[in-house]
Amino acid sequence: MAMGFSPTQSRPGLSVQIEGARRVTRALPEEVPVAFVFDGTTQAVMMATPDDIADFAHGFAVTEGIVTDPLEIESFEIAAHDHGIEARFWLRGDRQEALATRRRFMAGPVGCGLCGIDSLEQAIRPVPRVRQHGPIFSQYEVAHATEALSAHQPLHDLTRATHAAGFIRPGEGLVLAREDVGRHNALDKLIGALWRAGIDPSEGAIVMTSRLSVELVQKCAMAGCSILIAVSAPTAHALRLAETSGLSIAAFARGGGFDLYSHPHRINTEVPHVA
Repeated sequence: MAMGFSPTQSRPGLSVQIEGARRVTRALPEEVPVAFVFDGTTQAVMMATPDDIADFAHGFAVTEGIVTDPLEIESFEIAAHDHGIEARFWLRGDRQEALATRRRFMAGPVGCGLCGIDSLEQAIRPVPRVRQHGPIFSQYEVAHATEALSAHQPLHDLTRATHAAGFIRPGEGLVLAREDVGRHNALDKLIGALWRAGIDPSEGAIVMTSRLSVELVQKCAMAGCSILIAVSAPTAHALRLAETSGLSIAAFARGGGFDLYSHPHRINTEVPHVA
């Protein structure tokens, strides 16, 4: 919880069903404005669940290319206000050019990861190629990755209204998970948590509870993670970007199976021979 902001709020309502209506009290996920401030200038304002704000801010800084190394951050603090939260960074001087390149002035709703960017070029910006050699997962590990993630979603269990991003390593299972009302926010929180814990994203795979959009592929590639697993489908554009960046995409991972769309060499599959 970020300094006085609760991640949920209980609210009364009326449940209307075929058999009749009854009064209920539901736990609803909270969302508050979170401002990312770099060297005194607001770079972005996102609506987010007020949990794991430090992870969120650091993940955003990494996936937007503002920082590439913890040593580039001279100091960091979180400041709560009546109407929201500020995550304040002070950066090393040589990061100012990167900051200017990725400048945003936006109020980002939870459903969109590109709102308010300055140009169309930024929306389809190139991302680095991920390393081709790295972790190898079994078919079983990928097929059951979203199931493992579902066991670490307390906020979703309470509200049924949040997304999650998790990190798995071969032979270890789920290492970390983060939740938010926005899928992009959940991923930034996860990447920030990995970064702050000194865990290399290239050592495992990221698992999402959502469809795979361009922005999620961009963020994974920027973080250096080479495998992205999701419970739903990728968009065609996201898949093209994944193919170009060397990212392995496993989608529809549920019910013991999955669809494998790009760079399959990182996942051991057992495809029966068809005569």
